[in-house]
Amino acid sequence: MTSTTLARTGEPATPPNSPKSRPAGGRVRATARTRRAWAGWTFSLPFLVLYAVFELVPVIASIAISFTDMRSTDLRDPLAVDPAGLDNYSRLLSDEVFWKAIGNTFYFTAVSVPLTLVLGLALAVALNSGIARFKTFFRVGYYLPVVSSIIAVAVVWNYLLKDDMGLINTALGWVGIDGPDWLNSTTWAIPALIGMAVWRHMGFAMVIFLAGLQGVPKEMYEAATLDGTTKWQAFRYITLPMLRPTMLFMVVISMIGNLQFFEEPFVMTQGEPLDSTTSIAYQIYEAFGTGQYGYAAAMSYVLFILIAGLTLIQFRLLREKP
Repeated sequence: MTSTTLARTGEPATPPNSPKSRPAGGRVRATARTRRAWAGWTFSLPFLVLYAVFELVPVIASIAISFTDMRSTDLRDPLAVDPAGLDNYSRLLSDEVFWKAIGNTFYFTAVSVPLTLVLGLALAVALNSGIARFKTFFRVGYYLPVVSSIIAVAVVWNYLLKDDMGLINTALGWVGIDGPDWLNSTTWAIPALIGMAVWRHMGFAMVIFLAGLQGVPKEMYEAATLDGTTKWQAFRYITLPMLRPTMLFMVVISMIGNLQFFEEPFVMTQGEPLDSTTSIAYQIYEAFGTGQYGYAAAMSYVLFILIAGLTLIQFRLLREKP
């Protein structure tokens, strides 16, 4: 800028590369980001409101209820709510039925989860390797129990497990075995429910494992074949390691579902005989049914703590190694 211009304006000239001479691009980008953020929150707001009303508020309320003696002997009567502190939780420690329900729940879970995963994986490997013909037919057939009504499943299994003319005992009689009265035996009632649960859920495990198997590169199997590995070695050193994330998912999902098992005793045994099929979830249902809302809420959070703790252990044991 010339001296004449300086004299005319009375101010020094602004260098061409100074911040004042640049366009406000940063400010424009910040404004655009702010607008996008507001748009995102605006579109998310209905979900957040519904989630808070139907999820967060009931969870917080149920935690508070677990520390009260909320009860009702008749739905037409007002609720009685008295502070209870830790009384509900201390009551659980001396509740023999609750401890029996914990044992039944862990027994059910410890047996049914491995059986479901092993059978589901075996079916998935068979369908993926081309051993089984009519793949679509078998996929639909094995998955059908997953989407079937529990009432219809219960009717079928009640017929299968009948003492005198049930199909299972009839088949056992052909080989000279006198089958037990499955659902009325304190020894065999839980195994009978486990059999039904495994039959119901192995189709879901099969579908998930089949998706995982189809993601394993075929080149790895071809290279293993050229190296002279057997099918068992390929399964052990290629298939199982590649299925580690799928296995973790299935173990966690199956464990969570089985720890909450309720439908099987509800429709088949009502917790009998002698509470041998009572689960934690079924006892929670019984407590709610008798109006012991505070006690039922306390049992629910004990079950939640058990599920959360076992889930963390599974993640520790089965997560991918660094």
